[in-house]
Amino acid sequence: MPAVLGARVVLKCSSALRKLTCIACVGTGAVLACVCTCKGDRTEKPLLAASGGMVVIVDAGSDCRCRLTKTLRSSIQDLDRDWMITAKTAVSLPPLASNAVYDECQWKGPFYFIQGADPQFGLMKAWTCGDTDNGDDEWGEEIKLAEQAVQAINKLNPKPKFFVLCGDLVHGMPGTLWRKKQVQDLKNVLKNTAQDIPLVFVCGNHDVGNAPTRETIDDYCDNWGDDYFSFWVGGVFFLVLNSQLFFDSSRCPELKEAQDVWLDEQLAVAEKQKCKHIIVFQHIPLFLEKPDEDHGYFNLEKSVREEIMEKFHKAGIKAVFAGHYHRNAGGSYKGLEMVVSSAIGCQLGEDTHGLRVVVVTEDELVHRYYSLNELSSQGIEKELLDVLAKQK
Repeated sequence: MPAVLGARVVLKCSSALRKLTCIACVGTGAVLACVCTCKGDRTEKPLLAASGGMVVIVDAGSDCRCRLTKTLRSSIQDLDRDWMITAKTAVSLPPLASNAVYDECQWKGPFYFIQGADPQFGLMKAWTCGDTDNGDDEWGEEIKLAEQAVQAINKLNPKPKFFVLCGDLVHGMPGTLWRKKQVQDLKNVLKNTAQDIPLVFVCGNHDVGNAPTRETIDDYCDNWGDDYFSFWVGGVFFLVLNSQLFFDSSRCPELKEAQDVWLDEQLAVAEKQKCKHIIVFQHIPLFLEKPDEDHGYFNLEKSVREEIMEKFHKAGIKAVFAGHYHRNAGGSYKGLEMVVSSAIGCQLGEDTHGLRVVVVTEDELVHRYYSLNELSSQGIEKELLDVLAKQK
């Protein structure tokens, strides 16, 4: 089972250890401090997780060198992540616990990741029958598509640095009849992702509700991890945002304010660290094609959009990757690229079920959307592989 960035888990342990993992440490092999909650003694030793070198820190307190939150939520044990908890303050650099962590903040050469969006178990049946509120009682086709996506990713060589799912993991809204079973079936599929390909989850409107509350966000976090967080990979700073708080925070304004404050802090961290690129993942696109287009269901309200775009532009953010539209789209604003990827699941346009391959070089992002069939049978095209090879 791969690492889950942003995941919150309480580790089962005979010594009642509670473990926290800094997402900045993915793949570094860093040795972090650990504290046994039943004895209170402090030791220095590596605690390598089953996720291929993921290192854990146990029971972060006020002196935690990774500055992780002390809040522990209930487990996502049915996703088999007995090793991890990460937090919204996980990469507030420096000082972090190890030189290896600092190393992950340094440019190491080109790499690539996979972006997917909207597996949305249940939508295909609901859309076909014309009942998107209650018609999501079957999702066998989505299971097959998600399995095909995982199998295609597992076959890739070289391996991607991570696989990010940009929201609407299932169709059932919080509290609806089929949601729990849809969530479990998606987890069962994702368990088969290769151990050395970490998973990154982004919340969508169907994951936290069109007008989220503290309770619906808590439920999402218990299942999939933090609704917003950040992490470093090879000198590139990644931000995962809860875009539903931008869309409608009327039922939880304090959570919207908290994310806004956190985002400003993270952008200050990125500026101080002088990262190579900053990349954002969220569910709802800022815009679909033009920055000044009219507001609708598939983009953010104009005044909100304008504020965010300008903030991102001033911070030097390279690109925003989103889903939600179930079609491929995109545009740019003052050098900020908006990339909208179609769905693994139900298609609402002319695109095919697919995934996006994103190559990160020192100077630019090069990406292409592949159908699941194409990626499964042919892998990544030579042109993109050459971009990786030339930069090394």
